[in-house]
Amino acid sequence: MPADVPTMFSALKSPNYRLWVAGALVSNIGTWMQRVAQDWLVLTVLTDQNGTAVGITTGLQFLPILFIGAWAGLIADRYDKRRLLMITQTAMGLTALILGLLVVTETAELWHVYVIALALGVGSAFDAPARQAFVSEVVAKKDIPNAVALNSASFNLARLAGPGVAGLIIAWVGTGPAFLLNAASFAAVLFGISRMNVAALYRAEPTPRGKRQIREGLAYIAGRPDLIVILTMAFLVGTFGFNFQITNAMMATSVFGRGPTEYGVLGSITAVGTLGAALWAARRGRFRLRYLVGGAVVFGVAGVAGALMPSFWWYALTLVPVGLGAVTFLNGCNTSIQLSVAPQYRGRVLAVYMAVVQGGTPIGAPLIGFIGDTLGARWAVGLGSGVALLAGAWALYLVLRGRFVIRDDNPATGSLPAVK
Repeated sequence: MPADVPTMFSALKSPNYRLWVAGALVSNIGTWMQRVAQDWLVLTVLTDQNGTAVGITTGLQFLPILFIGAWAGLIADRYDKRRLLMITQTAMGLTALILGLLVVTETAELWHVYVIALALGVGSAFDAPARQAFVSEVVAKKDIPNAVALNSASFNLARLAGPGVAGLIIAWVGTGPAFLLNAASFAAVLFGISRMNVAALYRAEPTPRGKRQIREGLAYIAGRPDLIVILTMAFLVGTFGFNFQITNAMMATSVFGRGPTEYGVLGSITAVGTLGAALWAARRGRFRLRYLVGGAVVFGVAGVAGALMPSFWWYALTLVPVGLGAVTFLNGCNTSIQLSVAPQYRGRVLAVYMAVVQGGTPIGAPLIGFIGDTLGARWAVGLGSGVALLAGAWALYLVLRGRFVIRDDNPATGSLPAVK
């Protein structure tokens, strides 16, 4: 066995983490199936290839985190994260079940999808900070970088399988069964959470009730210039660059004239890069700021190149470095927050982080969809990636000037490793 294998999978020594990551893998496969099926349903069944409608659907799914994300982060700091996750996962499973039943009974309309996307967004807004912060309670601090990387590997292994399976299911029996399978997949993560050894969790002290606690969390962020840079980059890259569902759908259909199977293939090819980046991060086992910044730059350069590709398969090839850059950047953001933020603020800071990564989607997704409808899909891909490239170049300038250094406020055993 290679010497680096134990480091690559060190977080799996924890039985609780094994339960967590196994359940998440099954659930994430279902989630990616739903994402592909939802976009295809709106783009080709409920509308006549209307990219704006797809953008609105995606935007509604991420809109709630803008308005309730900070409150959801406070809830994650204040209450038992394990129990909170059981509630949010159940609620999100129900939204998938309802949409699946509407589609298979042929009663689904566009407004149904909008409402369900919004409801799913509410569940996700409460789920995201609790889920992200819970990782730091499942493993010891020294294993957090590896756990974050393996979470990403699980997510992207699902992304590798989910879109391709969804494309085959859509081509075979339509979008409805994909939603129903996603609803069933939530049982896996609920089973894993329920079977955990609660006594073995590394629980943070819950934040007691008090006044102005959301403002207190925002003040903590304002006092951390390093977090301001990370959150600004996350907003720019997430809002304008992370619209693969829309851009891949538009490129597959309007530029290259392909169908649902090829659209699913694009998602799976992107996942080759994202999975590779996640496994590379797990093998490193250490956080380095250069990877956070470099990930944004690689993502932007590869995305701009993809917008210029002359054929479907050349475009698909550029999605590998696009995925690699995207996950390298996100892993860097997530790990730096998990390791460096004081535990009593972790849920609130992660909520703001998720809000800027996902909450910008209600702005970016309709805008990218509109650009695709008016100027063409290539412009949508190129402009979104160009913004991400500028964000990475700005951060690189700050690093070179010595104005972007990670501060460690986490008193747990171990220190923040290798910040340069």
